[in-house]
Amino acid sequence: MSPRRSRARGALGRSRVIWLAVGAAVLGGAGPATVAVGAPAERSGTADTARPASARTMAFAGTGKTVRTLPRTETEAFSLVGVSWSDHTRRFDGTAQIRTRSAETGAWSGWRDLDFDIVAPETEEASAVDTRGASEPLWTGPSDAVQARVLADGTQRAVPEGLRLDLIDPGTPSASQGKGTGGAESGTAVTTATTASAETTAPVAPPAPPIVSRATWGADESLVKDPAEYISKVEAVFVHHTAGTNDYTCADSAAIIRAVFVYHVRSNGWNDVGYNFFVDKCGTVFEGRAGGVDKRVRGAHTYGFNGVSSGVSHLGDYEDGGTPTPAALSALADIAAWKLGLDGVDPQGRVTLTAAGDTGVYKAGEKATLYTISGHRDGYATLCPGQALYDRLPDIRTQAAASPYAPTR
Repeated sequence: MSPRRSRARGALGRSRVIWLAVGAAVLGGAGPATVAVGAPAERSGTADTARPASARTMAFAGTGKTVRTLPRTETEAFSLVGVSWSDHTRRFDGTAQIRTRSAETGAWSGWRDLDFDIVAPETEEASAVDTRGASEPLWTGPSDAVQARVLADGTQRAVPEGLRLDLIDPGTPSASQGKGTGGAESGTAVTTATTASAETTAPVAPPAPPIVSRATWGADESLVKDPAEYISKVEAVFVHHTAGTNDYTCADSAAIIRAVFVYHVRSNGWNDVGYNFFVDKCGTVFEGRAGGVDKRVRGAHTYGFNGVSSGVSHLGDYEDGGTPTPAALSALADIAAWKLGLDGVDPQGRVTLTAAGDTGVYKAGEKATLYTISGHRDGYATLCPGQALYDRLPDIRTQAAASPYAPTR
């Protein structure tokens, strides 16, 4: 069974999974291991409540080969959760579900599925000793208790070794950070690049669209393991979604991105956040992986094609009910038009790329003819960026061609 079909089967079959007695129904259980992921930010005054982001891990109960559970367990504050395991080369398409308790209301959420579309990059970045396999992260909002269950079903014969729950607290940036991170509602996005890269040789590109910088959304640069790597040309832009939930406000966007950043580094073991850019539902564009928004930074977003592309991820889930807003579609078009324009690439064109790994859609070395603005699923066996967003890619290409940030010809 191909990864694409296996993934689709997992998604469709989850509603039919019947769970029996899942651990104790009392608060308590395995205590979390806490890993501080940054030094406390400098306080600029008594009103500054800055705290560093943190990553905690919790072990699942039981020794059975096919089922792992975690009973309702009180924790320190977290806002994002995922499941990871030791061997990042092992794909897991079983079932993982999470419930969390709101720190604000005390109410428990329903069971929510985790997706398994994430994969380590096809470069030396994946060879670090702490690189792990992992689910996509799920944004829960401020939470203080969790319950989880993982089942090896379908073609899966056993849960992965070293299975654990990863809980991420995005922290709070210092008063000198986090300004202008309330999405379009704040009206204070920061433009971080105003001219084309010095490396650009074809058509003259206009100034960049407004992009919220890493410093502004509160990235802790001490977490970045290695300097950015660069590719020779951005020949395509792949559109993704972060999956998880659409139940966020644009004031949450910076915290979501901080949490995804920490998850990619501390849970996945990558050098930095995988995506080159993020876009929220208010149409705000955020800088992703470090190295310069106007440079050809190699990301970790589309296995097999990271060496020839840039990746932009839309905050939210567009496979299970989410609908991209006009503001988000416009922002996706603008950033794709500008990024492709730096290398003189037509946002409505096609390009032939060579797969650098087996992606479930293409074999390593196979030629792939794709749109220059494509969905993640076009290159890799996944549901990403969700059907609702994927169906709007033709509109994004049309808007990108007419974008004020497209190159002047």
